[in-house]
Amino acid sequence: MKKHNFSAGPCILPQEVFKEASQAILDYNDSGLSIIEISHRSKDFVDVMEEARSLALELLGLEGKGYKALFLQGGASTQFLMAAYNLLQSKAGYVNTGSWSEKAIKEAKLFGDVVEVASSKDANFNYIPKGYSIPSDLDYMHYTSNNTIFGTQVKDFPVTDVPLVCDMSSDIFSRQLDFSKFSIIYAGAQKNMGPAGTTLVVVKEDILGKIERQIPSMLDYQVHISKGSMFNTPPVFAVYTSMLTLRWLKKLGGISAIEEQNEKKGKLIYSEVDLNPLFKGFAVKEDRSNMNATFTLLNEDLKETFDTMCKEAGINGVNGHRSVGGYRASMYNAMTIESVAALVDVMSDLERKA
Repeated sequence: MKKHNFSAGPCILPQEVFKEASQAILDYNDSGLSIIEISHRSKDFVDVMEEARSLALELLGLEGKGYKALFLQGGASTQFLMAAYNLLQSKAGYVNTGSWSEKAIKEAKLFGDVVEVASSKDANFNYIPKGYSIPSDLDYMHYTSNNTIFGTQVKDFPVTDVPLVCDMSSDIFSRQLDFSKFSIIYAGAQKNMGPAGTTLVVVKEDILGKIERQIPSMLDYQVHISKGSMFNTPPVFAVYTSMLTLRWLKKLGGISAIEEQNEKKGKLIYSEVDLNPLFKGFAVKEDRSNMNATFTLLNEDLKETFDTMCKEAGINGVNGHRSVGGYRASMYNAMTIESVAALVDVMSDLERKA
């Protein structure tokens, strides 16, 4: 039976990436060696790292614009403190849109004053704040572009002279934006790009080197830039698989092509959520995420039946986060519309049977 994996992460990746990556574990480039045993200083892997970094900038439209792409370790959780360590001299602004924003705020407070410019905590983060003003004296302004737990997504980012920093872990490469608005973008690989273990950081070089504190080498963006993401042994397999996924995305036609597919998937699931009287969406409509659709079953007596129907249809990973309950369908780039249709069919069947 085909499995439809709606897990929030680690998540689905393209089948062709799985096949190529699995072959490379056995024998990389007919070398007789596995990708996970070759030296990270070898030409074979240096080429992988350079291609991965180059593809990231190309797909984001940032080539030749003063940006560097890094593949680091520690996930977005390390970037919560690393961004502040490198940029926060006196005061930073944060928009609080959920659990990950709150964790980023907590880390930033270790380095300076943090202003919570706006928050949607008053409604359990089911919307994106709007209509707020950004103080002009901030060292940077931080956003979480997509919220996996609550199923919300920032649709528009402000025009401001304050440097923008954004955690794009769960919607990187999924939609077109003017990425040159941002001074730092970071994203854990395990949502849209590769297996857990590496984190993409895209940083505009001219934002660095302006704070007075001494930064530990492992947390200093300038050190990692100078070493080409090779200051310490990189997560070889995670970087390699991310490179394969970026190749796959480029071959599809890049971000514009995948955005079109993601919008179709979003319309399909949300149409069912809105039309089916057994379900209700969690996030407000204008802020719904095309990556993570969150919804609840209005009649809890039907939960066991619905869960069984999902299992019988090969649908995996749709239970909602404990903060929200209900269900969450994560539809990252590699999720096919056929899989989304399979979930919609189960939801529709439940209505007919109820």
